[in-house]
Order: sequence, then structure tokens, then C-alpha cells
Amino acid sequence: QLQLVESGGGLVQPGGSLRLSCATSRFTLDYYAIGWFRQAPGKEREGIGCITHSVSSTYYLDSVKGRFTISRDNAKNTVYLQMNSLKPEDTAVYYCAAEPHCSWRAADFGSWGQGTQVTVSS
Repeated sequence: QLQLVESGGGLVQPGGSLRLSCATSRFTLDYYAIGWFRQAPGKEREGIGCITHSVSSTYYLDSVKGRFTISRDNAKNTVYLQMNSLKPEDTAVYYCAAEPHCSWRAADFGSWGQGTQVTVSS
């Protein structure tokens, strides 16, 4: 398994923004597709977006499209999830995961971070 570390979560008001980071010092992230997932209490883990390796194509869940953006900084070996116009229903633990190819299914990813809590509340 590849060890990933998420950071950047926190408490934000509705309409606010957060940027999550997914990093590792143990391998080159650009060689992997990085998926972002979230899991709210009592719900299944859902894929919200993915960035492919090399060409960095991105894919988003419809409910976050236009609000969330995934990007890479290869110099920092980090993938970001920029979240704007946050809504209370975005509240969840957010995870990044690595695999050779993008997928919407959590079961297709073998390497995960520990997760970071995002709470959207006034």
C-alpha cells in the first residue's frame, strides 16, 4: 500500500471555501490517478472526483461540478481539492486514494489516506 496524508479540513460556514491537500513522501504522485472520496455519517463512501496520471484529466460528481476543482503540483508532490461554495450537505470525512486509473468505486482503490473532517455549518 502507498501511504497518503490528507490535510486542510476544518469548520467553514456555508458558502465558504477550503482547500484539501493529499501528499506523500514515499512515491511520485504523478504516476498515479488520485481519487477524492467523502463519507458522511451513516452513508457509504462516495467518489466525488478524480485526476488521472500524466495528462491530469479531471472528473467530478455532478453535485460538486463547478464548485470543486482537483489539481496537481508535481513540484510539491501534492494533489489538491479546492472546494468553493460549500454547502452543509458537503459535511463529511474526505479521503484521497491512489491507483493507476480513475474509478468512481472506492473498492477499486487500494491505497488511502487517513481522512480529514470537513464540516460546513453556520
